[in-house]
This record gives sequence, C-alpha cells and structure tokens, in this order.
Amino acid sequence: MGDAGGRTVVITGGSRGIGRSIAYRFAAEKGNVIIVHYDPDESASEETVQHIRESGATAESHKVDVASFEAVDVLFKNVLSRFDGVDVLVNNAGITQDTLLMRMSEAQWDAVLNINLKSVFNCTHAVIREMVRRKGGRIVNISSVVGQTGNAGQANYSASKAGILGFTKSVAKEVGARGITVNAVAPGFIETEMTEGLPEKAKKAFLAQIPLGRPGTTEEIAEAVYWLCSNGSRYITGQVLHVNGGMFG
Repeated sequence: MGDAGGRTVVITGGSRGIGRSIAYRFAAEKGNVIIVHYDPDESASEETVQHIRESGATAESHKVDVASFEAVDVLFKNVLSRFDGVDVLVNNAGITQDTLLMRMSEAQWDAVLNINLKSVFNCTHAVIREMVRRKGGRIVNISSVVGQTGNAGQANYSASKAGILGFTKSVAKEVGARGITVNAVAPGFIETEMTEGLPEKAKKAFLAQIPLGRPGTTEEIAEAVYWLCSNGSRYITGQVLHVNGGMFG
C-alpha cells in the first residue's frame, strides 16, 4: 500500500471538525474518500464533499447511524460492492453529553457509549473480513486524552474513549499477521465546534495544562492520522499516538 495512488478511505464523523480535516488530508491522494455523518441536514457534508472533489479526489457522503450494526453493515456492503476494498478506515464519530455521574441518565450514558464506542466495533467488524482477505489495511480509531486521564463530568465520554484504546490493542493483535495495522490517535484540547461550546473557565483550565500553551488544530490531528496510514508507519500497530501539546504522555 503506497502513500498515494487511489486508496479508498472511509471516515466516520467526516462532515466537520477533525473528520473533515482528515478527509481533506486524504483527498491529496486523489483516491476515493467516503465520509459518513449523521448531521440533521446535509449542508456540512455537501461542503466537505465539494472541497474533496475540487482537490481531484472522488468523494461521496452517506448519512448513517453508526451506532446501528444493521445500518453500518448495509453501508459497507454497498461500498465494498463498488470498490476493490476499503484501504483505510478512520473511526472518528463521537458526541459528548457531559454531566456529573450523579445526574447522568441511562440515556446519556447509552448514547455516548453507542456512538463513540459501539460504532468503532460496528465499522471495524464490517471491513475486517475484507481486509484480512486482501492481507492489508489501515485502521485508525480516534480516542481522547481523557480516555486515559479521566475528566470530571465526562464519565460516559471518558469510558467510551478508554474502551477504544482496549479495542485498538486487541484487534491489532488479531489481524497483525495479515498485514493490517490498527492504531489510535488520542487528541488533547483541539479547536473544534465541540470545544467551542465549553465554558471559558473550562477552556482556561485545559490551556493551563498544556506545555505548548495553545490548543491543537484539526489539521494537526489529520497529519497524525495520515502518518499512521503511510508506509512510514508500516511497523507500528496497537499503539496510541498522543497529540496533545504535552499535557499527557
């Protein structure tokens, strides 16, 4: 698998934020970029697809509930019927529903675990047999620094992101002999729509923990993901790449 030459890439949560930047980075290969989203409307995904096509890659968008095993199965059967295979899967879909545990409802717990963690199982399960058959592939799962540090008010989110790490390491051991690498990227405090909604006090608290003194950008996460899918990282699997400005290592 080369760094260019028409790879087929599927990115969940790909219409905006980190997912969009990852899609733009892979668009430079001029291959096939497939973004999956669950936005209420199509405006963000249409904008992302247009930008990818302007870069010279082919692009398509699918609105799918990645927490649904059946819906994901249908999506990937569709993709695999039209392309030679999925070369790269980036599991990036995620939400937050923050509150202290004593106030957290079962619905808030389930929603975050289903979208953030179950989706990683669903999508990986849908592509792994084909990757094993072709003896190659790259899977990158987007975790978070709080998956290892924890964070007050984010028991559900932290648990989901910690679960991704265990999943990543286990699957890497299962499929490594087939030439498939499975890694995780754990962003720290990144400038996205999700973090824009944080109270100023919370933002300042995060910045105080970052030796580099600034938030990260979505493009910096995209570069880390892209590297893990390049030939330069072909001997790296089952690892967590921390991209957090030094706040945790």
